Amino acid sequence: MGFTDLLSDAGLTMLENWVVSRSYIAGYTPSQADVKTFQAIKSAPAAEKYPHAYRWYKHIASFESEFLSLPGDPTKEYSAYGPESSELPVNPAKAPEKAEEEEEEVDLFGSDDEEEDAETIRVREERLAEYKKKKEGKTKPAAKSLVTMDVKPWDDETDMKALEDSVRSIEKDGLVWGASKLVAIGYGIKKLQINLVVEDEKVSTDELQGEIEEFEDYVQSTDIAAMQKL
Repeated sequence: MGFTDLLSDAGLTMLENWVVSRSYIAGYTPSQADVKTFQAIKSAPAAEKYPHAYRWYKHIASFESEFLSLPGDPTKEYSAYGPESSELPVNPAKAPEKAEEEEEEVDLFGSDDEEEDAETIRVREERLAEYKKKKEGKTKPAAKSLVTMDVKPWDDETDMKALEDSVRSIEKDGLVWGASKLVAIGYGIKKLQINLVVEDEKVSTDELQGEIEEFEDYVQSTDIAAMQKL
């Protein structure tokens, strides 16, 4: 059967009962099951009415930037997850007389049970430590920009080969020189147009232009012709 309309009280009650002893909709780590269920709710459940659903919703919201990369089948609807018909209480208005004794899933982030055996605590802490280590190990790629720079000489007698060699002699961590060409700008004068890739946090284009303009024997001025983020 799975979850029903999660915008209704009945659907939210079903979710509330499902996450009483679970941190995730399926399994022990966030997955597409959580993503689909989260997206079907639209907004956080009322904390005073659905405390466990509210706790689950806020926890899953912390992974929102990773939704596309979480494991699972993104084509499944939220109704594919949740309790089967045999798991639903006959009279949902009444609280179950005894707790689910056969629940085997381990809550990574704490449960409402007052008593937990040592093995359950050990497994939960090991899984939590492993998950945190994996998450911390993910490093974001460095932000880079593709830049096209114009380097103008003083006149048509400037040695453009020496000018380009001087420009390329500048070496920095996070700077990679690319292709170049000479572009006519009038009166027999040509400018050097050169491509480069920079890591934004390591290389300042303003400082780089200043360094190039220090080759005063060849360089009159520099301009950034184009720039785009990679």
